[in-house]
Amino acid sequence: MSAIDPTGPSYAYGKVAPVPGGERPLGRALARGALGRCPQCGTGRMFSSYLKVHEACPVCDEEFHHHRADDAPPYAVIFVVGHIVVPLLVLVEEVFRPEVWVHLVTFLPLTLVLSLVLLPVLKGALIALQWSRRMHGFDPNSPEREPRPSALPTATQ
Repeated sequence: MSAIDPTGPSYAYGKVAPVPGGERPLGRALARGALGRCPQCGTGRMFSSYLKVHEACPVCDEEFHHHRADDAPPYAVIFVVGHIVVPLLVLVEEVFRPEVWVHLVTFLPLTLVLSLVLLPVLKGALIALQWSRRMHGFDPNSPEREPRPSALPTATQ
């Protein structure tokens, strides 16, 4: 891997940082993230519920709270599901010419199920991508790095 000057102007936002803690292979990270697992250890669960990301891995304590995967996963799901459902719908229409209700009872549930299944998969993969490329605070030396929210003092009165 080539050396990158962390003091250079291109380092700031979303660029790949030097590898002080070792390699973070992209393929392995994406596979683990898509399965909802920690991209670091592959054992801990990334999500505490359907789309709620753990603050850190319950097994290896790798922090996840740095992720910035808010709007991109739904757009990716729309793109993928649209490219599956629309050609299939056109094919069924051209070959079988079914009634409209057949399309409704077939393709609406298919679209809904595909969307609900793919959303956590793509969100996990996107978080793993950010972790692998050390984006948005996943680099220990990043100026974007924020402390873990549970470690912040709370106002009690």
